[in-house]
Amino acid sequence: MPEKENSSEEIIEEDSIEELENIANHDLLKNISNKYAIFAKGLVKDYEIGDFIVRAVDNISLSIENGQFLVIKGPSGAGKTSLLNLLGGLDSPNKGVIYNFGVKISNMKEESLATWRLLNSGFIFQNYNLISTLTAEENVMFPMSLSGVAFKKQRERATELLSKMSLDDRREHLPFQLSAGEQQRVAIARALANDPPMIIADEPTANLDKKTSKFIRDLFRELKNNIRTIIIATHDDFLIGLADRVITFDEGKIIKEEILSEKEI
Repeated sequence: MPEKENSSEEIIEEDSIEELENIANHDLLKNISNKYAIFAKGLVKDYEIGDFIVRAVDNISLSIENGQFLVIKGPSGAGKTSLLNLLGGLDSPNKGVIYNFGVKISNMKEESLATWRLLNSGFIFQNYNLISTLTAEENVMFPMSLSGVAFKKQRERATELLSKMSLDDRREHLPFQLSAGEQQRVAIARALANDPPMIIADEPTANLDKKTSKFIRDLFRELKNNIRTIIIATHDDFLIGLADRVITFDEGKIIKEEILSEKEI
């Protein structure tokens, strides 16, 4: 179970969060919106496992600038996926606040949050999470259909993205008919379908062969050059080499942070 925080520190932290939640200064909110894709303070995420409480994210404050390429690395079980889920609005914190492009999402109702995610974030999962009964093309079209895009435009966009992924001849295949690398490329195409300003990826090259990993790395380089905010949890040295900023995460905490220069990239 997590240790109880020092009471005076807890009061200070709660006061600062309450102050942030009750901001009346519109100029400050505008600055958050203009400068940061993510602005988070005091994030805590606990999970109940039997009689125990596991703290996956432990009092994390983090800001990520628009257009920044951030890598989160750390050992398995460190809490990286839990942090990604909070930042992208797939999960809500037990404590703390999150602003996503200037909009507070940490206490947003699920229906509103789902719509927000659909338009603002593209998710790429380690296990692809493709819909098994839909073809590659239909999987890419799916988020566009939820957004109300006309069917003709859905198909045109899906065809364009799958071609970019070198999957022209796999459009009508179901996920089980695709290799792991092909499934991940479909998942990336799906993440890009609504042209979101932020991409969040959890180990996108895990368990893939070197050729596919290089293909995906090159895609992320292109996404970076398009000035899109990218947040990736990864151990892949190639992807880490593309980052503007690298955070080392362990036991729910940020234990190290590096800013990479153009030369290092």
